[in-house]
Amino acid sequence: MSNIPKTQIAAVVPFHGAALEIRKDHPVKQPSELAPGECLVKLSCTGVCHTDLHASNDDWPLHASTPLVGGHEGIGEIVAIGENTGDCPVKIGDRVGIKWLAYSCLNCEQCRNGREQNCPKAKLSGFSVDGTFAQYTVSYVYHVTPIPKNLDSNAAASILCAGVTVYRALKHSHAKIGEWVVLPGAGGGLGHLAVQYAVAMGLRVVAIDTGLEKKKLCLELGAEKWIDFQEEKDIVQAVREACDGEGAHCAVVTTASASGYTQAVDYLRPGGTLMAVGLPGEAKLEASIFFTVFKSINILGSYVGNRQDAVEALEIASRGKVVVRYECKGLSELKNVYDALKQGNIAGRIILEMSK
Repeated sequence: MSNIPKTQIAAVVPFHGAALEIRKDHPVKQPSELAPGECLVKLSCTGVCHTDLHASNDDWPLHASTPLVGGHEGIGEIVAIGENTGDCPVKIGDRVGIKWLAYSCLNCEQCRNGREQNCPKAKLSGFSVDGTFAQYTVSYVYHVTPIPKNLDSNAAASILCAGVTVYRALKHSHAKIGEWVVLPGAGGGLGHLAVQYAVAMGLRVVAIDTGLEKKKLCLELGAEKWIDFQEEKDIVQAVREACDGEGAHCAVVTTASASGYTQAVDYLRPGGTLMAVGLPGEAKLEASIFFTVFKSINILGSYVGNRQDAVEALEIASRGKVVVRYECKGLSELKNVYDALKQGNIAGRIILEMSK
């Protein structure tokens, strides 16, 4: 532990509205400063998520703490554990993942019911506590996730948020083997993982997105049908026709566009389920109450996942059922990555490697 530096390179948002800064002198919490239950993780890589962009831009109804080190898809090695940590499930040297949910109490009604992410005492990586856009970060021993030995760190990083989020949504969607699921934004960071988890669950996928690169990606990953939302004049009718003329059984909407949610209610068949996953800051969900009732439509919100969801999502990926398409960059390139996210120009995921 004597080789742990006092300072590190980190991407920091100093205050709301400020530009992102790459700092070379951000402090590293030392082992003697760790509280019971805390661990210090030396990061090897981290994913970049749209949520990080929202936190940096401060454009959500909820506001991040500042100064803020963003990031919540980190993989690294535990290098220190707080003294007097009881029944510690991890040890120094373990390779672990750090998720959006950094901490929950594990004892409230929400935690006991498997909704740890809704814990009133929840701490969120890269939002309410410092995250993974740094060389070192502090997390919590009961919430870091062990990474399967046969799973590459760069691939595992994206599973920790994007993968867990879509996996849980599909898991709770009521969709059964052989049924149709529609995935708006299918070629994006969450969407391309959703395609694969859906296929692994035996579902038939209709991918909605735009562009030849994303079309090629979605079809390669197992989508049966493709709809380009910029070329198709009537998305609702196109989805109905793609799903045997009756509409989809389920839609998992990961886009940040309100129209994606409104259209889903219209193209679902009777008894269908809309899983609301994307988090547009100010948009409203507008749907016909009459037809929502008349068609027995279910509308469910699905917010990231709990510890068990993370273990399951990683296990599926470790068996080769889900392959993350990613591009590697350095931490110093984060500003450019944010610009590309704003423009919707990223197919798959971006991974920031600390060695770069």
